[in-house]
Amino acid sequence: MQGVTVANIPAPQIRRLETPDAALYRDVRLEALQRNPEAFGSTFERENAQPLSWFEAALGRAAIFGAFVDGTLAGVAGFAAQEDSKQARGRAEMVQLTVVSENEAARRLYRAMGFVEYGHEKRALKPDGRYYDEVLMVNFLDEGLS
Repeated sequence: MQGVTVANIPAPQIRRLETPDAALYRDVRLEALQRNPEAFGSTFERENAQPLSWFEAALGRAAIFGAFVDGTLAGVAGFAAQEDSKQARGRAEMVQLTVVSENEAARRLYRAMGFVEYGHEKRALKPDGRYYDEVLMVNFLDEGLS
């Protein structure tokens, strides 16, 4: 049995998505909502009913990055910074995320990247009538700095 050679897979180009990318973003987001509804706080039905302008506005509200492989948008990741007057240094001190408790592969990846679990939200999501718990994780970026 022959394996896939990693060297043959082109490196993705990562860039922030902008308003002209809204249609591409919409397609990838809707596909993800259909394939893995448990991973989102929204639903396919809700977002599929939205006009393209709704996705354009989403790209303006949050920093959403796209991974392009051979010019095709293959995946997205986004984040939104919380305004907090206590973080006077003007830089991020921590990153928080939530992940569905059953998604062990993602949890392992996040732990390998320095995230630690600090909470468990029971029945956080209910797509298609099934409950999913979420694990709350944090990475303190300033740990070890004086």
